[in-house]
Amino acid sequence: MPNLKINKKVTRKAINWNRLTDDFSKIFWDQNIRQFWVDEEISLAEDKKSWLTLSKEEQTTYEKVLAGLTLLDTEQGGTGMPLIMQHVEELHAKAVLTFMGAMEQVHAKSYSTIFSTLSTMDRIDELFKWVENNEALQSKTKLIVDNYTSIKDDKSLYIAMASSVLLETYLFYSGFFYPLYLSGQGKMIGSGEIINLIIRDESVHGLFIGLLAQGVLEKIPKLERKKLIDDIYKLMLDLFELEKIYTKELYEPIGLEEEVVKFVKYNADKALMNLGLDPYFNIEIKDINPIVLNGLDTETKTHDFFSTKGNGYIKALKHEDLNDEDFDW
Repeated sequence: MPNLKINKKVTRKAINWNRLTDDFSKIFWDQNIRQFWVDEEISLAEDKKSWLTLSKEEQTTYEKVLAGLTLLDTEQGGTGMPLIMQHVEELHAKAVLTFMGAMEQVHAKSYSTIFSTLSTMDRIDELFKWVENNEALQSKTKLIVDNYTSIKDDKSLYIAMASSVLLETYLFYSGFFYPLYLSGQGKMIGSGEIINLIIRDESVHGLFIGLLAQGVLEKIPKLERKKLIDDIYKLMLDLFELEKIYTKELYEPIGLEEEVVKFVKYNADKALMNLGLDPYFNIEIKDINPIVLNGLDTETKTHDFFSTKGNGYIKALKHEDLNDEDFDW
């Protein structure tokens, strides 16, 4: 054997799930595991019929919102989560972030599954080229990703984490609106189920990273915190200006622009609250289109269990042998 020398200055630690170092990472790990799903489990067969009932303008909006979501999930899974994870010291939190990053890739793939059900390859290629050329979409993505790639200390880590929360709890929702709007009317139910499962994941991601961000902020001297918080509000408003441009382009042709802007404001406030900050727009749930809220309902859908994996699907995590006493009622 070669003469190996151990570098005693660097000690690598193994994660020990029997010795937790915070009171929430295990809870979020368990929740992520319970929610695990893959796109192949959702049947989209009935969506083909529903798709043909939509106008050309409605189909175009639907395709573009999914294409835009694909870009955001691609960056979150490939850039955001990995870079944030590298700068988090707590091993259990790292594990949760790694799992969540993998789910972002599941989300990105699921949009392609919907595309392959509804569109031709030529049309799909057109949509991904549209993503590359859309200035508002590219600009809001760049604002977020630049913060991910600029992490060097606690301040920049806080900004990156806050950017992640704004992405998952705020920016995604201009894209989520239309699938929710249609599924709330009983249209495109399978695709709407996928969106619901993604939203369920993003809700957990936003909460978890919001908690991590609040922990990082506490490490920063109090005199410097106000400037950081002001920076987050500025970032949120800069993103909102881009969202208005993006929303106008996608939703004005089908008359839903105003409704979507209101929905975006509502979710911006939710993102701020995940960060422990005060809401800005103060949009109440009663102000949101009730059809979208119907589509957003995360209670179990009344689907055929054998054809659709709804968000009420429960994976068995603990197995026990049956005994005679189990049948003694």
